[in-house]
Amino acid sequence: MIFLYTDFGREGPYMGQMEAVLRRAADVPVITLLADAPAFDVRGNAYLLAAYTRDVQPDDVVLCIVDPGVGTERHALVMRADGRWFVGPDNGLMSIVARRAARCDLWRITWRPENLSASFHGRDLFAPIAALLAKAGLNAAGDKLLSVNAEAIQRPAYTDQYAAIITFDRYGNAITGLDVSTVDPRAMITCAGHLISPAATFGAVPEGQVFWYGNSSGLVEIAVNQGNARQLLNLQAGMALRIEPKAMP
Repeated sequence: MIFLYTDFGREGPYMGQMEAVLRRAADVPVITLLADAPAFDVRGNAYLLAAYTRDVQPDDVVLCIVDPGVGTERHALVMRADGRWFVGPDNGLMSIVARRAARCDLWRITWRPENLSASFHGRDLFAPIAALLAKAGLNAAGDKLLSVNAEAIQRPAYTDQYAAIITFDRYGNAITGLDVSTVDPRAMITCAGHLISPAATFGAVPEGQVFWYGNSSGLVEIAVNQGNARQLLNLQAGMALRIEPKAMP
């Protein structure tokens, strides 16, 4: 199975063109995991990618493209993390997945197709490699990959947790880079000057009340029961969170 994680959006031809390459080259299901990832935000997407791919199974392939440096000297990468394949740019996007994996192996992609667009490596370079891995694994792709030591891959030194808002869903809930398992479930959180108390889920608080909770992907999320946290609290992507030292009793 191949999972797509991109910031391409659903408008225009980009997702369709990538899916066409994958379906033509590999007889496996192609699932769009996320097509509207926060545009250009490599750091934020590194945390979302790690959260959203927790249930990907061994030998499945994640084709992940958030690549503002496309066409530059940044490398192209294949990563095998706890048995799962990840294919995409070597710009830090896969770094949190790598950091949290019990085992991580890396290869630099040296193969280039005859026709390689300067601005669409997702379709022309990464998709064919992802399809080959999904169809036949590393043995078939070996002549297209050059194994390198992990130390040779240059990745930003992102911290394990990102205490900030990354993006918002359609309801206005603020999705952060904090793994909820690292936060005291009684903790108060401050964001944009607002002190926010925890709750287990939306129905646990009155309509219109602000709260934070652990969302279905295991991340801390700021929400309003039947309301829009983004609008009500005037929140923006990049705003920092602070875990208050005193928890609720």
